[in-house]
Amino acid sequence: MQKRNQHLDLLDPNLRSLLPRLAIPSVVGLSILALQQLLNAIFVGALGAQAIAAVSMTMPIVVLVAAAGEGIGIGAASLISRHLGAGNEFEAGRGASTALALAAPIGVIMTVGLLLGVRGTFIALGASPTILPIALNYATTLLLGSTLMLLNIVSGFIVRAEGNTRFSMWVMLGAFMLNTVLDPVLIFLLDLGVRGAALATLLSQIAAISLYIAYFSRRRGLVLIRMSQASLRVDRIRELAFIGAPATMTSVLSALAGMFLCGAAARFGDEFIAAVGIAVRILTIGALPITGFCIGSQAVLGFGWGARDFARVLKVTKFMLSITVALSIAYSTAVVVFVQPLVRLFSDNDKVIDIAVPTCIVFHLFFGLYGIQSVMTTVLQSLGRVRLSAVVSLARQGYLFIPAVLSLPVISGFSGVLVSQAIAELGAGMIALFVMFRQFAELRRGDRHIQPGSESAP
Repeated sequence: MQKRNQHLDLLDPNLRSLLPRLAIPSVVGLSILALQQLLNAIFVGALGAQAIAAVSMTMPIVVLVAAAGEGIGIGAASLISRHLGAGNEFEAGRGASTALALAAPIGVIMTVGLLLGVRGTFIALGASPTILPIALNYATTLLLGSTLMLLNIVSGFIVRAEGNTRFSMWVMLGAFMLNTVLDPVLIFLLDLGVRGAALATLLSQIAAISLYIAYFSRRRGLVLIRMSQASLRVDRIRELAFIGAPATMTSVLSALAGMFLCGAAARFGDEFIAAVGIAVRILTIGALPITGFCIGSQAVLGFGWGARDFARVLKVTKFMLSITVALSIAYSTAVVVFVQPLVRLFSDNDKVIDIAVPTCIVFHLFFGLYGIQSVMTTVLQSLGRVRLSAVVSLARQGYLFIPAVLSLPVISGFSGVLVSQAIAELGAGMIALFVMFRQFAELRRGDRHIQPGSESAP
């Protein structure tokens, strides 16, 4: 009973109480991650425009590493929550064990591949001779923790799928506090520069995975993690990968989009790379709490779907939309109003500031639609609607953004870089709205026509 009391009742009918209790720890956790990125950028920014430009060029590679973890984690979370909803804890534990068994070797393979290709990647992105050595110092140290990053991401999804979002919050809070202490010590006191920032992140990853290992080994969760029950059968791996594939592709495209964005900005000089990097960081800071709210609510969606309670799924979705849309509109408005002081947190270079201010404004013009995109992606992933999930999730940084950022800067210079982001944000929001109304109609039909115990689904 003591173990299970750590987890919230996913059948609680009071959604106004249940969802915030589930989601707020995830929001806090990912907000802490955003704050960690902010502090890292501020510390690195004190080293000069070249340093922050170098770190900005590394971010797409980090996103690429996280893509694999998010795909495995989302696939595992969807399976876990739906199996728990159907009352099958054994299969939930098997799915979690399989996810962790896959994450470790994938992390090792990615680490080796990325370390071998990192120099060529930076050169292809247009890194100048002043930026290249700084970027290599940062990336080679940070990429050593790729496997730890994957395991941390997957472990967090497993714990949240059980309904224990508070534990993942405390893990991220502990990692953040450690990183905050280590950053100034390693960067300035020990004079390690950007390598010190990367080392601080690496050490915080080690601390986080240690906490997750203790959680699983002491059986604090609802699902039992045992490597002996991990199933590496092709059909099981395919099921897990199929659900997580859109999330992985979204993150991969996000990494590619970041690379193309840096490459487009690199044509105009180091200051433009730094300015775009600042704008992307501010955009990410706003996106992470919204994503956190959706991740925290995912367990209720999957649990309701597994229990064939379509009315509950619809009600949860509407509540999520009301919160995330309000947050995204409020954040974009605040950025536009306070853009000058926000940008000055990252750089005191006047040229960088002059470029970053309009860049931030344009990047946030249609950010109010991000709440709809995030909710619909989460809903479709939770229900196992892979194809529709891909249509929504791949739009913003994939099939809308990449063609635009590759073509428009050639036609209209740096203005084309800015317009590319605005077009992608607006188009992705419209697509998410269309899918949302379609999904609402299907859930209503399912609630009317599907009887309890039926194997069919809308």
